[in-house]
Amino acid sequence: MSEKKITIHDFSEHLFWDVDKNTLDLEKQKAYIVQRVLEYGLMKDWRNLTKLFTIQDIGRAAKEVRDLDPVSMSFISTVSKIPIEQFKCYSTKQSLPKHWNF
Repeated sequence: MSEKKITIHDFSEHLFWDVDKNTLDLEKQKAYIVQRVLEYGLMKDWRNLTKLFTIQDIGRAAKEVRDLDPVSMSFISTVSKIPIEQFKCYSTKQSLPKHWNF
């Protein structure tokens, strides 16, 4: 029995509510898709993502995302064994000064 090939339409509808799913290319927009699944995806979306790409590919794509939330960044850093300091979103957040909280 052959396994079904995963397409963008296999992911949850809420992940890509703001774009036309028919125009998304799984390879060209890998970082965008990885970010959406990490931040807003369900467990089935994570499983679909890991069927499409290896954990290392997902980690490399996530490294290029500029605004990944801290929980997602920590998760993918841990599972991919990529040091958190190598993520663009980590260094970007470190270089942006916070407003003073009075």
